Amino acid sequence: MRHQLSGIFSVRDWKTRLIFWTGALTVGLTAAVFAMSSNYVMALHSSIIAHSRWWSLLLSPLVMITVVFCTRHLFPGTQGSGIPQAIAALRSENDGARRRMLSLRIAAGKLGLTLLGFLGGASIGREGPTVHIGASMMYSLGRFTKFPPHYVRHGLIMVGGAAGIAAAFNTPIAGIIFAIEEMARFYEERATGLLLVAVIIAGLAALAILGNYTYFGESNASLTGVHSWIAVLMCGVAGGLLGGVFSRVLLEGMKRLRPAMAKYWLVVAAASGLTIAGIGLLSDGSSYGTGYDEARHILLGHSTLGWTFPFYKIAATMSSYLSGAPGGIFSPSLSIGAGLGGDLAPLMPYVPTSAVVLLGMVGYFTGVVQTPLTASVIVMEMVDDRSMVFPVITTAIIALGTSRLICKTPIYWALAEEFLTEKQPSGRNTRRPKQVT
Repeated sequence: MRHQLSGIFSVRDWKTRLIFWTGALTVGLTAAVFAMSSNYVMALHSSIIAHSRWWSLLLSPLVMITVVFCTRHLFPGTQGSGIPQAIAALRSENDGARRRMLSLRIAAGKLGLTLLGFLGGASIGREGPTVHIGASMMYSLGRFTKFPPHYVRHGLIMVGGAAGIAAAFNTPIAGIIFAIEEMARFYEERATGLLLVAVIIAGLAALAILGNYTYFGESNASLTGVHSWIAVLMCGVAGGLLGGVFSRVLLEGMKRLRPAMAKYWLVVAAASGLTIAGIGLLSDGSSYGTGYDEARHILLGHSTLGWTFPFYKIAATMSSYLSGAPGGIFSPSLSIGAGLGGDLAPLMPYVPTSAVVLLGMVGYFTGVVQTPLTASVIVMEMVDDRSMVFPVITTAIIALGTSRLICKTPIYWALAEEFLTEKQPSGRNTRRPKQVT
């Protein structure tokens, strides 16, 4: 009892708690500012293109060249989603390598360069970068207070990523599931308290600025009758196949482009920008940005994008990521899944369109990232719909099995292994732990 009381009234312990709470609060505020800034920059891009759609042929290449130059020479380590860096930092045994992947400097660069990518019309998301920013900010706290080494190496990184997801999507439960299922792949009891507190504080901070909202609005989707469950099978298989192909092609493309990026990064960046602009022209602008508005319109039945939208979006997202610029694939994947569901809905006129779209989102998202629990929870929280729990989870499980037929290793873990290989000293064991499914 005396030991417990001394811990409660310890100045050092309270200093540690206050620094930790302040960090979680800062992650939430940063995520909110990032969200508002992203919307503003995407609106600015839209206003530029509104004057003449052909401006994209100049704007996108120039912006992508600038972003890739800054990524390579000013902010190395900020490329891509940022989730692979957080996972690699969790698995790394080298403190120096961990600091090169997570720092306040990288967090600032990640935020600024992602916003610049939105200005160029890149098909990227901000959720992966928010995870990277949150993990970097929380990990940096270890320099200002005496957290236990285990918390610094694992707990702070994991809770920073979870707080980032919770604040970015306004999905606190999904933030916790994501941290356990994707970032850690193991359940760490000692980190649970940190995880819950960080998610709550970050979520409340974002809520105070952005208000109480659901990411894609509210859905009243439902499956009525046994025959409606054909949508679960179709969306699970189609989403898993398409998502697995996307991941496999992206990983192979990065592997093949890596030698060229060292010498010809300027050409790759310019080609990426031109491809983004060309696809934007062909899709009448629907392939630009996160895809948030497009997904919402499809889900609510207000879309006139046509059956080609998900394929344009896939091509634009692939080109954006292969350039080496910062940016995530969360939001684009959800919008692609919504488009896929919209394409499949006419084949099942006896199933409500909104239900098929919802299942398409879950199926494709799971097919890409291979995290069925995260996909199920995040989509249900984003549409504030609990009536589709069992169809959504079943779709995610089917999509996972289908995706793994094509892409054996989850995309974020495959990318994380690249960072581990590059950063770890020779002879260090970087083998990925056994997955928990």
